[in-house]
Amino acid sequence: EKTHGKLSWHFAGAFVVFWAVLFFAIVIPLFYRLPTPLTLEHAEKNVFIAERAYNNLYTLSNIGNKLTGSVENEIQAVNFIFDELENIKSDLLTDYFDLEYEKSKVTGGFPYSTTLNFYKGVQNIVAKLSPKNSSSENYILINSHFDSKPFTNSAGDAGFMIAIMLEVLRVIATTRQTIEHPLVFLFNGAEEGMLQASHGFITQHKWAPYCKAVLNLDAGGSGGRDILFQSGPNHPWLVDYYKKYIKYPFATTMAEEIFQSGIIPSDTDFRQFNLYGNVPGLDMAQCFNGFIYHTNYDNIDVIPLGAFQNTGDNVLSLVRGLANASELHNTEVSTIYLFKINDNNILPTNSQAHKTGHAVFFDFLGIYFFHYSATTGKFLNFGVSVVVFALVFISMWRMAVGSQHEIRQVIRLFFIVFSIQITSFVLALAFPMVVVFAMDAFGRSLTYYSSPLLVVGLYVCPALIGLSLPITIYYSRRPNVSVSKYLSISMVLKKILVYPFQDKLVRPYHLQLVLHSHAINLAIMCVAVQASGFRSAYIFFIPLLFYAISVAINLLTKLHDRGYAWSGVVKASQIAPFLYSTYIIYLFIVVLTPMGGRSGSASNRDLFIAVLAAFGTILSLGFMAPLISILRRPKIVIWAFMVTTAVSVILASITHLGFPYRPMTSGQRVAYLQVRNIFYEYDGSLSKDESGYLFFPQDRRGLAPFAGTKVNLTGLVSIAPRCEAEMMCGMPLYDYRFYKNRLSLKWLPRSESIVAPGRSGLELLNKTIVNAITARYRFEFSGPSHMSLFFQTYEDVKIINWSFSNSYLKTAQPYHVYLTYGLDNSPYKFIVDVSKPDGDFDVPVFQLGASAHFIGNPGDAEAARYAASFPNYSILAQWPAIYKRYIF
Repeated sequence: EKTHGKLSWHFAGAFVVFWAVLFFAIVIPLFYRLPTPLTLEHAEKNVFIAERAYNNLYTLSNIGNKLTGSVENEIQAVNFIFDELENIKSDLLTDYFDLEYEKSKVTGGFPYSTTLNFYKGVQNIVAKLSPKNSSSENYILINSHFDSKPFTNSAGDAGFMIAIMLEVLRVIATTRQTIEHPLVFLFNGAEEGMLQASHGFITQHKWAPYCKAVLNLDAGGSGGRDILFQSGPNHPWLVDYYKKYIKYPFATTMAEEIFQSGIIPSDTDFRQFNLYGNVPGLDMAQCFNGFIYHTNYDNIDVIPLGAFQNTGDNVLSLVRGLANASELHNTEVSTIYLFKINDNNILPTNSQAHKTGHAVFFDFLGIYFFHYSATTGKFLNFGVSVVVFALVFISMWRMAVGSQHEIRQVIRLFFIVFSIQITSFVLALAFPMVVVFAMDAFGRSLTYYSSPLLVVGLYVCPALIGLSLPITIYYSRRPNVSVSKYLSISMVLKKILVYPFQDKLVRPYHLQLVLHSHAINLAIMCVAVQASGFRSAYIFFIPLLFYAISVAINLLTKLHDRGYAWSGVVKASQIAPFLYSTYIIYLFIVVLTPMGGRSGSASNRDLFIAVLAAFGTILSLGFMAPLISILRRPKIVIWAFMVTTAVSVILASITHLGFPYRPMTSGQRVAYLQVRNIFYEYDGSLSKDESGYLFFPQDRRGLAPFAGTKVNLTGLVSIAPRCEAEMMCGMPLYDYRFYKNRLSLKWLPRSESIVAPGRSGLELLNKTIVNAITARYRFEFSGPSHMSLFFQTYEDVKIINWSFSNSYLKTAQPYHVYLTYGLDNSPYKFIVDVSKPDGDFDVPVFQLGASAHFIGNPGDAEAARYAASFPNYSILAQWPAIYKRYIF
């Protein structure tokens, strides 16, 4: 068979370098690009000043940890924000605006995951900027939070956004530029404890009913660009405004659908505004450098000034645009649960067009923002798939004409190649997963955690092997036509399937069939994903569109029939899809890699990264990988991929390069409680008094990295057996994450008893028989700002009423009431009404567990010594917790 201009295998290096250069010279710089920050020298221009926002964040973050209920959060942070609002008011253009602001304390409760989240006296600071002589009662809500997770100054999450909001308010309030609708700036003081303060605002504040759209600002990292990752629900006009007014676009529908799937272990106040206020909006967040998220390394010095300017310019422009939106006059929609939305929602008959449907949106390298309706997306995705099918058929018809065969013969060969391409697709996904399972079996998960380039060798190269190997083997096994080879049965079958026309269907045609097969694969996936209701199907549309264009050009110019001349057009057409596919997949790898460090030991997050890398390889290089067949010795390229994978596995397995953790930059999160469990029986006698450390492994490696270190884990056991015998495993499980991962928790006993570092106590005030089958128990519970109550009744007993939400009683036992307070530290007084058919309440009726968490307290001397034994790459989150179980 003729070589048809096949190239030397030496060109493989240039081919790989070309695509690598595109990624590192274009995608990476644009991905991390930030604008030039403005300083106080530009203050007179009435623009967002990054330096002033930086100075505000410097002061706020230096307050220290702002845990809800702490002096730092309830007094110092509140006073700082209030003082800044006073300063803004002193510079207010009173001819243009009115500015009102107030401190607000809220109390309430709502179910959240497996818990009943109850809060008391948490604080909000609410400011309303109203244009003069405006009668609009449609407000724009801008929200972020100033409270912190334990042990962090929270410069990124979300002090950064608080500083952005203050500067945006300052610029608008001091600029002679009118707006139509009032702006409500909500600085909320209790987000980290399951979104309490935003719930309090949207359900109780006097301005909440007038808020018709929300811009929620949060963080899943620190520094870098702000990403739009949720919109609506419905209300695609909001995305229209994002496109029109945003200066530095960074957004994707794919992020929205991934976030709402629950894969990402986080949530935002956006949920509360949608669920309890039916307020649509946009949810934006910092997402880079998630390694320091919720750690003591979340400081201002890791945030570049350009990040302030990027987010500040975006928020300022977007708020101004929304403040003049005519769509705010009619935003009412039927009640929609945020995480159960689809295109079949039934809206009121008088709904306006701007209320309905969802949007497909994405930016291209931060240069341009695309968006269109979900309905348009359906037509585009189905349409391009149909066009690809048509062009592939026309191409095969041209092959039949050029090779003097019947079209059915070419189609038959196409299906053979198509089956090979399906095998390639499966192997491209399977090979990286094999690496994951093999590494995990030997305790080598997360090897890329601090060395991201290992992803290329561990997952990208195996995916490329999978894409290239089947078709390379197929072509290397295609012999020349020989009568003697038809003597065996296998050769007869091959004669029937292939050989009658393989000598006339030249290799360039065969290779085009391979690319056509890949296109048909993508088209089928595009249709399947779109038919399933996922707007993220657009990621298939992009490479399909450009491939269809290249096929059309080759057919029209007759390059289609001139050896390998068509391959140049195909390569050129795939540059834009390559840039976008690597850009979007790199985004998710950057975001999801740090999350693997806080997803629990039961979850193997390497699978997510491997599938992402493989999927990105298929999207970005799926049309390019088969072109190695143009080379005279394509097997050498595959061997190079294999060697790269082998070297990467070795480096990840036996060198420090594969050790996941680094001090300060990407440490290992270590969460444990200093626990004292005290169990009282029905008669008041003490049946158990034990102390120890309750470990919650945060990543796949669990506690294994501490083997051989100074950390003493002798006696460590799983609490899983306790979970079968005791209510809530007989432990002070802190929140719903502890409960969901309870079978993974580990218990390390200690001989010395832990002494409570503060007051806490549960007291039965009285017990009253209400009627023949009902008794009422009245309690008082006091302690630190973060506590929990656990309830579990005995057989034939039901809790029919209590001081908390009765709707929560419909969930399965045990009940978990999570308690948080801000300024109001008075004892909780509550009642519990229980029903028992026989009316005998002189026997055990229910168990009640009371836990008190002294967050921020280092504990006793022994606990301090134990904490000091951890390596310098450990990021500790630990505190004393006292748990008392009673039987009533």
